[in-house]
Amino acid sequence: MSRIGVIGAGYVGLTTAACFAHLGHRVVCADVDEDRVAALRRAEIGAHEPGLADLVTEGLRTGRLTFTADNDTAVADAEFVYLCLPTPTGENGEADLSAVHAVLREADLDGRVLVVKSTVPIGTADGIARSRRSPVVSNPEFLREGHAVDDFLRPQRIVVGADDASVARRVLDLYPDAPALVTDRASAELVKYASNCFLAMKLSYVNSLAELCERSGADIDDVTEGMRLDERIGAAFLRPGPGWGGSCFPKDTRALLSTSDGAHVDFPLLRATIDTNERQARRVVDKVRQAAGPLDGTRIGLLGLTFKAGTDDLRDSPALAVADLLADEGAVLTGYDPCVTTDTGPVHVTGTALDAARDVSALVVLTEWPEFAELDWPALAAGMSRPVIVDTRNVLPVDKVTESGIRLVATGRA
Repeated sequence: MSRIGVIGAGYVGLTTAACFAHLGHRVVCADVDEDRVAALRRAEIGAHEPGLADLVTEGLRTGRLTFTADNDTAVADAEFVYLCLPTPTGENGEADLSAVHAVLREADLDGRVLVVKSTVPIGTADGIARSRRSPVVSNPEFLREGHAVDDFLRPQRIVVGADDASVARRVLDLYPDAPALVTDRASAELVKYASNCFLAMKLSYVNSLAELCERSGADIDDVTEGMRLDERIGAAFLRPGPGWGGSCFPKDTRALLSTSDGAHVDFPLLRATIDTNERQARRVVDKVRQAAGPLDGTRIGLLGLTFKAGTDDLRDSPALAVADLLADEGAVLTGYDPCVTTDTGPVHVTGTALDAARDVSALVVLTEWPEFAELDWPALAAGMSRPVIVDTRNVLPVDKVTESGIRLVATGRA
């Protein structure tokens, strides 16, 4: 059993703290938000992350997990200190490391293994190491929102960047057994960016294919099925949609592009990945306009507001990007999402999908929640002023929808 301090109780930090406590370590987790700390002490996590609340409750009950608003308390008896701090996009696309630097200035971290879990630009951990008298390790996170607990407890891989093999081994020993890569700190940092940006590239690629299918008479579902059968390509991230978003892909693609520019490395593929994604919301709005007519004063219903199913995260959600564009053209928006209960931006949030569809001239599916495939289609059609659905995710059952008298506008089909 090791003593671990975790600084930052956001999505990554809280998952890290709760899972390490579940694995038997003693963990003190710190956050500057005193209200958040008070809520966590009551096992109120304030996020939709399956299994996480149970682990927090377990950690509090066993005494292996405690929360504090004081960083020095978190690190006082720690052998390892994990930095799990936000690194949002800065003014020029680079990662904003102000939260990381503030902790490094203020907390007493000497004598402990300092583990950088935050997603940071290449060379950050090396820079920290040059100014510390403690071992510094890069240990990027690979947690998918909606699957974070499972990803931590059953990881596909663990990456540790360190200049001391014995320190790297001590960090690996904290985790469950999994395929592991021990490398230098800069390479570990780049693994995180390279992985996320590659997945974003796949999504932009398949969205461009979907547009080509619509104009050429091909079917994107058949095209991607043929691609998936090639084991070199695989099945993941080959579904078209309204664009990618969330807390990672937008900031990580911009940060890697900024890093590349700073290193005088031309990276047109990454730039095209971002540009392609930024066009997707406008493509959706064009489809809605074609289906519903002029948008000024027209009621439009939205199904799904979070950036993906299985989470309550609205950060950089493509659904909200579409909503903003629709509202700019004068559309009156209602919306339903299983994890959103209050009005969001220009969208009046309703309690059910049927409420969101009432009296609308078009319904737009923007998030791939499984329950959207099981709706009462005749009732939905009866409540709409014009029975047409734009399915940006291709999650609806075509036969059932069309049999109810609804016109279905799919993605990537002529």
